[in-house]
Amino acid sequence: MKQVAVLGLGQMGTTLAQLLLRAGMEVQVWNRTAGRSTALADAGAIVAGNPAAAVRAAQVIVICVHDHAAVRDILDADGVATALAGKVLVQLTTTSPQEARAIAETVAALHAGHLAGAIQVAPEQMGQPDTTILVSGPAADHDRVRDVLAALGGNIVYLGEQADAAATMDLATLSYIYGAAAGFFQGAALAERAGMDVRTYGDIAQAMAPSFAAFLRHEAEAIATDDYAITQSPLSISVDATRRIEEAVRAAGLNAEVPALVAKLLRNAAQAGYAREEFAAVVKVLREPAHAA
Repeated sequence: MKQVAVLGLGQMGTTLAQLLLRAGMEVQVWNRTAGRSTALADAGAIVAGNPAAAVRAAQVIVICVHDHAAVRDILDADGVATALAGKVLVQLTTTSPQEARAIAETVAALHAGHLAGAIQVAPEQMGQPDTTILVSGPAADHDRVRDVLAALGGNIVYLGEQADAAATMDLATLSYIYGAAAGFFQGAALAERAGMDVRTYGDIAQAMAPSFAAFLRHEAEAIATDDYAITQSPLSISVDATRRIEEAVRAAGLNAEVPALVAKLLRNAAQAGYAREEFAAVVKVLREPAHAA
């Protein structure tokens, strides 16, 4: 039976422990606030009195806490460094790329394996076939924890041995999420101001999502191959579209910061000579510092 320790029992950490228990693993749990472990103990988890005790009793250690500082506090706790030797740490706390590299260096110095991860869904979406978790670190360590990761989600994306790869890709996907969300909320305000049903707007956006994702995947191919010949959507069309969005938002008396920013970005791309290229050519502007645009 695989022995796993879960350190940190917030909403996500608790969900991770539950999934590992359901997978038939022996699960040690520890949390700074002991009361959060009660329900897990009732479900079969073993509650450790301190982080070192949990680490000593496990083969794989999963950390999912608030931030990098909380991870460091655990690694610096009495007895943890010694207990980690020869084991694999799966670090699922959200960190920056720089923090991910620092943790990897610390764990390597302790003669332990390490895998950095970034969870791409909310706790209620864990454990599903399409649950996406990004991971990076030594391939040998990835192989040692495949069964643990499989219990947490069906779409484990291994990004290679670079310690900061998962954290970097996490920021990339979040950039997409927040950018899309900002545009969605702007559209909701515009539809609402016009007296339209925002629920209907939400339904339309949901129906569009798969085809829009396929379009973005096509644009990613253009960027990856550095081939911006027009195949789907000329950038010039989007220059005009984003101008019209900004004008409509201003005419409706709404905050126009978001559409103004997007419209300016596309104007810059057109002025740089990319109007007659595929929409993805806007990335050429984003590759440069702001002053160069």
